[in-house]
Amino acid sequence: MYISRESKEETEKRLQEVLKTATFKVYEEPYYFREIPADDFQFDSKALAMVRDDQVWSQLVPVEHEGTENFRIFRFHFKKGLDNSGFVGWLATKIKEEFGSGIFVVCGQNSKQGGIFDYNGCPIEIADQVIDFILKLRK
Repeated sequence: MYISRESKEETEKRLQEVLKTATFKVYEEPYYFREIPADDFQFDSKALAMVRDDQVWSQLVPVEHEGTENFRIFRFHFKKGLDNSGFVGWLATKIKEEFGSGIFVVCGQNSKQGGIFDYNGCPIEIADQVIDFILKLRK
């Protein structure tokens, strides 16, 4: 992880470049967090991400039925060698300012595709607008 000192303008310019050069994928089907007791772990091969606390495993999986809090998922793989520090907060702030909603982020590591990658989720109700907004920011 890089540690840098830069002005707000320099940060904005750098993170716009990070966004423009990242590989961006949108998942069309909605996802939700399925909770499983921590001592009853069951692997789901459709899960994009899994994380746990002291009580539950939380798996990000395709929606199976109504009545869950559903999200649209989009992913960024970042260009190798480009400093992407601060990207999550920067993008989340822009989305919050524009739509009044935050996003969630789950990160992973793929050394063959530049290192850290991010799964982002936003409420399904505003998903199309958020995706369009990101596409405009990438231009």
